[in-house]
Amino acid sequence: MCATYAQAQNSLETILTPAKDSIKKREFIKHLGNGYLPTRYFNFDLRYLIKYNQYEGIRTGIGGVTNDAFSEKYRINSYGVYGFRDHRFKYSIGGGFRLAKKTNTWVNLSYTNDLKETGSTKFLTDGRFFQFFEPRLLNIDLFHKHITKSLNVEHEFNPKLLAEAEFAVSNIDPTYNYQYILDNNPISSFHLSTAQLSLQWNPFSKFEISEKTYKETKKGYPQFTLQYTKSIKNVFKSDFNFSKLDFRTIYRIGSVKDGMSEITLVSGIANGNTPLTHLYHAYPNNITKETVMQRFSVAGLNSFETMYFNEFFSDKFTTVQLKHYLKPFNISQKYKPQIVLISRYAVGDMKDPELHQDVTFGSLRKGYTESGFEINKFLFGFGLSFTYRYGAYHLPEISDNIAVKFTFNVSL
Repeated sequence: MCATYAQAQNSLETILTPAKDSIKKREFIKHLGNGYLPTRYFNFDLRYLIKYNQYEGIRTGIGGVTNDAFSEKYRINSYGVYGFRDHRFKYSIGGGFRLAKKTNTWVNLSYTNDLKETGSTKFLTDGRFFQFFEPRLLNIDLFHKHITKSLNVEHEFNPKLLAEAEFAVSNIDPTYNYQYILDNNPISSFHLSTAQLSLQWNPFSKFEISEKTYKETKKGYPQFTLQYTKSIKNVFKSDFNFSKLDFRTIYRIGSVKDGMSEITLVSGIANGNTPLTHLYHAYPNNITKETVMQRFSVAGLNSFETMYFNEFFSDKFTTVQLKHYLKPFNISQKYKPQIVLISRYAVGDMKDPELHQDVTFGSLRKGYTESGFEINKFLFGFGLSFTYRYGAYHLPEISDNIAVKFTFNVSL
């Protein structure tokens, strides 16, 4: 009887072991897909291993965050990187504690000494986004240094409605020649105290409870993101008083396997005395070089490939991007290249451009247009992109309106 029971137990373990191994393998691949290399108590963040941009050159370092095996109520996250061209060390130290498991409410603190791209806007509620390549990063040269202390709160009203609020105090120092005329006085470095509130609403997504937490099982569209930013003058020696309102919506029809259309609309407006560091570019991704092949680089996911870096800045803008994914060519089980038709439009303006000194840029008030196509996953995840600039901002030299780049698409 005992032998029979032992045999049955061994047989059950033999059956369950491959299943457990399969689950562990899937979890490991999922972590890699999110940009983490998991260990027992600490998940290393692959984003910090190596990057390249025009200001830092090669940027390399290490970072990560503690996982649930370390603690389900507390977490520590940090990173340290070094730029070989600017010869500077950058770092961030932070941590958080969970107030409520049911609503996934976290309070986070951080101290960061790093760079940010001038004119860029990031939504607080954006989930982790990891790429083996960050295409635009290769060509960016306009950064500002910042030392930022922040207090952040994450909260889920329900699985479809996420909120995040943050109060931050920053010292800003542009790495380029720049002065802002504030109350008739030029300033080249400044202090900011900002309060932000961001909402992410995915009303058509589907969720299920897994291990007492909600996990998204199907992405539904459209999705909506709204963020309000307020800079408060004279609070912790803040120099500026301005507000920003940013909005984004993404809508998809169809599926990648059978053909899909995607519309992305992004809009923002800034009111008050706003330095260039916190205004808007329109996601440019073209370097200023003479020939098409000298400008050959990596195409971004949602960037204007023919728009030159630092060509336009706005205090109010809207971009609309249309993509249509044709059904992939079913050449073999693993080789399925896909053509994507693309059209992009941007419009914007700036109220007082004369307040921004020592920099030159244009206005988008006439409306910027470009169209083209991509051939993705043509060889080992690589493909080609061709884009043409036309309309009000068409340039006299035909070749200056053309962008030819390669694409890279890999998913785990």
